[in-house]
Amino acid sequence: MKTLAILGGTGKEGAGLAMRWALKGYRVIIGSRAAEKAERRAREMNAELGDDLLAGSANDAAAAVADIVILSVPYSAHAPTLRGVREQCHGKILVDLTVPLKPPEIMAVNLPEGIAAAIEAQAILGDSVSVAAAFQNVSAVKLRQLDRDVDCDVLVCADDADAKSAVIELAAAAGMRGIDAGPLKNAVAVESLTPILLHINRAYKVKGAGIRITGLETSK
Repeated sequence: MKTLAILGGTGKEGAGLAMRWALKGYRVIIGSRAAEKAERRAREMNAELGDDLLAGSANDAAAAVADIVILSVPYSAHAPTLRGVREQCHGKILVDLTVPLKPPEIMAVNLPEGIAAAIEAQAILGDSVSVAAAFQNVSAVKLRQLDRDVDCDVLVCADDADAKSAVIELAAAAGMRGIDAGPLKNAVAVESLTPILLHINRAYKVKGAGIRITGLETSK
């Protein structure tokens, strides 16, 4: 089973995915800027799961031993985190969950200088890393409901077919259906859906609005 490093795994969405993948048998390492914070959060999640399934370490150490690196950080930490693990990500898949929200207007689409966070990630990491964009539209509230599947599809954008297949497999392991959403440049549309979903949550007084692609017979 693959080893996953979740950089930003101390946050809500990263933690939800970490626990779901750990329960499916993946070796999961929580990453943070401070190893102590990651280790403490891993212990807390292990206590919640009732088993010693997750480990914690500094971001660079987590990325170094991972087969797949997952980035789940606020946009303000996106570029610095990537620069700090560039060497450790060489030859690997990096799954970017980042949405370029611009507080306080988090319910309005914001296009960063590089058009999309995932495209910026590819530029920072270079061609030796296969970047995929995915999981931006999944509610952290739903992810923490570990006893049920998540009522949301996962749009996966990547230029590398093997990376895309690997991420679709991760989506299935986490209780969701992964959908091939085209090349990495399509991440601009996927990332832009998140502030729209945040607006829908507020407008309709719900938690965890997600997306479903209709007309497909693809099973989860």
